[in-house]
Amino acid sequence: MGRYLNIGNVGFRKARNGEYIDKSALIGYVNRSLNTEHNMLCVTRARRFGKSMAAKMLNAYYDQSGDSLPLFKDLTIANDATFHEHLNKYPVIYLDVTSFTTQLDVDIHQVVFTINHALIDDLQRCYPDIQLGEQKSLLFCLLTIVEHTHQPFIMIIDEWDAICRESQNTPDVMKQYVDWLRNMFKTPDTDKVFAGVYMTGILPIIQYDTQSALNNFEELTMISPGALGGYFGFTEEEINRLCATYNMDADTMRLWYDGYQIGDMRNMYNPYSVMTAIRKQSIENYWTTTGAYESLRKYITLNFGGLRDSVVELLAGNSVPVNVLRFSNDIHSIQSCDDVLTTLAHLGYLSYDNQTKCCRIPNYEVRQEFERTIGDTNWTHLAITIQNSEQLLSDTLAGKADAVAQAIELVHQDNTSILQYNNENSLACVLSIAYIAARKDYVMVRELPTGKGFADIVLMPRRNVKSPAVVLELKYNKSAITAIDQIKQKRYTGCLKDYVGEVLLVGVNYNKKDKIYSCTIEYSNESQPLINPSSTPHQPLINPSSNSAVQRLLDMMDNNTYSSDDLMRLLGLKDRKSFQKTYLSPALQTGYIEMMYPDNPKRRGQRYKKQ
Repeated sequence: MGRYLNIGNVGFRKARNGEYIDKSALIGYVNRSLNTEHNMLCVTRARRFGKSMAAKMLNAYYDQSGDSLPLFKDLTIANDATFHEHLNKYPVIYLDVTSFTTQLDVDIHQVVFTINHALIDDLQRCYPDIQLGEQKSLLFCLLTIVEHTHQPFIMIIDEWDAICRESQNTPDVMKQYVDWLRNMFKTPDTDKVFAGVYMTGILPIIQYDTQSALNNFEELTMISPGALGGYFGFTEEEINRLCATYNMDADTMRLWYDGYQIGDMRNMYNPYSVMTAIRKQSIENYWTTTGAYESLRKYITLNFGGLRDSVVELLAGNSVPVNVLRFSNDIHSIQSCDDVLTTLAHLGYLSYDNQTKCCRIPNYEVRQEFERTIGDTNWTHLAITIQNSEQLLSDTLAGKADAVAQAIELVHQDNTSILQYNNENSLACVLSIAYIAARKDYVMVRELPTGKGFADIVLMPRRNVKSPAVVLELKYNKSAITAIDQIKQKRYTGCLKDYVGEVLLVGVNYNKKDKIYSCTIEYSNESQPLINPSSTPHQPLINPSSNSAVQRLLDMMDNNTYSSDDLMRLLGLKDRKSFQKTYLSPALQTGYIEMMYPDNPKRRGQRYKKQ
């Protein structure tokens, strides 16, 4: 037994000592590739999706230094026809690349040399009767051993891409590493030395001129897992069994950790988060707090056309088209919005649908990370919208129609730099973001637009949530009452046919010409609307940074009080009507200035001060 050769089955044994979800059928897939022209596998998946567990399982199964039958005899693989043929039959080299990249005393420029030297040194200790001499080629050393033992090796490389991730400013190191891999796995002697090679990591093999640097490897990824999709995460059936065993709520587990589509497998769960939640008996955010090199902020703030729009669409709960074929699998050479979205899919921040060629945010756990990250960017208005979302939901449930109308108007106005102001889909999209806080307690459903109506939004309360369901209809150039009537006429509550409880109807109208919102709120099962159910149309809310007239007025004022004449003189204006409409009224309505005598607005000698 060496440090890298035939290290034993202790890693997988520890896993079997705890709660273990049986993914051993993966071994059967690998067995059928051994000693064939398809015996080079690179299986990559997101962080905390069981990469290392699979590597330890394969090592325990193939490693000839021990007896692993007790670890596998009750697992699915024991019923496979190839089980006994390959069990503990090979010398196995197990290499975890991060064990070198994280060593403080290893110079990144020397890491490839260090790995090569460490493996050769281990071989010399494990095969003392075979003269390897001063050979510097690992492949030549392995070939010499095979010629003596007539036993080909299996090599398992965990975190194969660790050097790729660490070599952003050292392209020479990346080239050394890729050349080392090529010299190992793409030579005439490769087939003589290896019965099989299994590499795992986060990113697929880097491409050069559209070709993989190691094109003899079969690659299976989060985006294209082939037949292995079911081994990349936990299935619905596995989750239900775990929740029943450990008395956990399956619906809450689904909200937080479900949502990944991996190949043909839908409703796949994040394994690490699920097992941590079960161990701690608490469902919360675990995956995004583990810490890793991949910073979501680093990617979503890159200056690529269409990227910000795509992020907004994703936050709104929509799917976004993405061309995954353009990505070179090099995180240091991202060149487009498609590259960013593809990278995030490989990292597990997005789920990719191979049929629709679209991606989306998979679950509440990851959505939280997006929301938190937006708060750390310069997307100020979007961050404020997310921050104020809980208040908007609270006002909606409390029937505060005026507050809802004003909040939606401000959301719309503040986010026009991202989306077109009068575009119907963009309004519904921003509205979905405005209610983003509802996703924790509600399932948000976007209805299809009909006629001249905007997309309706239905908030279906999750199990054990006592708040009413909400049906929201957004109209334009009509009235909020018309929106409510349309909800009733279309029987939108029909989509809640299996729901037993109160339904809150929220009608919102947008006056396209004046950019004015109004709102009406009432319960569908009550003849009388809520207290303060309807809002009257009001002038648009003004953000001073986005209204040059109000901003100019505020810039002219200090802590003194001013009459209308004083302010007109400071602004150099003579038309009192224009001053009232363009400067004074918007500034008063938004609260940026206030009257000294608010109880008598038309008082002669009224004065104003800045808030």
